[in-house]
Amino acid sequence: MEFFLDSANMAEIEEALKLGIIDGVTTTPTFMHKNGITDIDGAIVKLSKMVPVLMIEALGETSQDIVAEAHRLLALGLDQKKTVFKIPVNLEGVKACKILHDEGFLINLHLVYNIQQAYLALTAGANYVCVLVGRMQDQGHDALGLVKQIIDMIKEYKYDAKVMFSSVRYPEHIKDALSLGAHNITIPWSIMKKLGDNQLTKLGTDQFFQHTRLMTIQVKSVISEVNPVVDLDCKVLDALLKMTDSGMGAVSVVANDGMLAGIFTDGDLRRQMRKMGDHILTATVGECMTANAISIDADAMLQEATDIFNTNQVDNIIVTKNGTPIGMLDIQDLVKLDLLS
Repeated sequence: MEFFLDSANMAEIEEALKLGIIDGVTTTPTFMHKNGITDIDGAIVKLSKMVPVLMIEALGETSQDIVAEAHRLLALGLDQKKTVFKIPVNLEGVKACKILHDEGFLINLHLVYNIQQAYLALTAGANYVCVLVGRMQDQGHDALGLVKQIIDMIKEYKYDAKVMFSSVRYPEHIKDALSLGAHNITIPWSIMKKLGDNQLTKLGTDQFFQHTRLMTIQVKSVISEVNPVVDLDCKVLDALLKMTDSGMGAVSVVANDGMLAGIFTDGDLRRQMRKMGDHILTATVGECMTANAISIDADAMLQEATDIFNTNQVDNIIVTKNGTPIGMLDIQDLVKLDLLS
């Protein structure tokens, strides 16, 4: 099924073309008016140089007027093999279609609302027969049934023509066109942008990214530059000040040689206050800390860190390099990266 964009907005046409899958663009004077285009001929020439195939209106009261307009537009410098002229399917339009078809023009007889009009279009040599599905459905007509009838007629009588499924209102219309076997569909950019959207696809993609980050990002690359460290003899009050200044709920405790000796957390403070009472005011960190601090090597991957958080139910993990604390990983660091919830 050919895949066309239904638009006259230059910015969205350029964006759609970047997909690399657009077979062409359909446009109308109404679209151009809505987009503030005043030089219609200039816009047509510009579009003809941008898109693989361009479908444009050839308007006229009589068949002679329509034929003359098609010739005038072609003379702007359009490629006859890449330009399709859209003509309303009335008797004058059918007459013009036959004349232009015999001259080698590509024609789309559109505004088709019944099988009789489609038959006239096909016998006149139209390359495309265009059904405005959404507009027909708005009026209570069986547009999908008409599309199927025309497709069946083309197959039965072996017409060299394509059914264009147009006036697309929502993504379900694309499914309808594919199910019916339409040869061409023209879609507004607002709908085209939604075609790749699916919540399950998004969840799966997010999971792939999450697992990739867990397996490829090292702990040291996500820790804060702030590294609150105190020694064993540090007073608890001084440790609290350092904890407050760092914005973290813990400080690393090191021995005289700088090696990790433990961790002092706000949880340790609450527990020791219940035990020590007023003595906590003169106590050292060495008396109040958790000696068996949970740590992780700076070169470890985030997957190991998440496993530690999940297994131990802690809020902070000390990050070390050769046994020396170089920072602290807070559980919120991983929550912000959507690696933990």
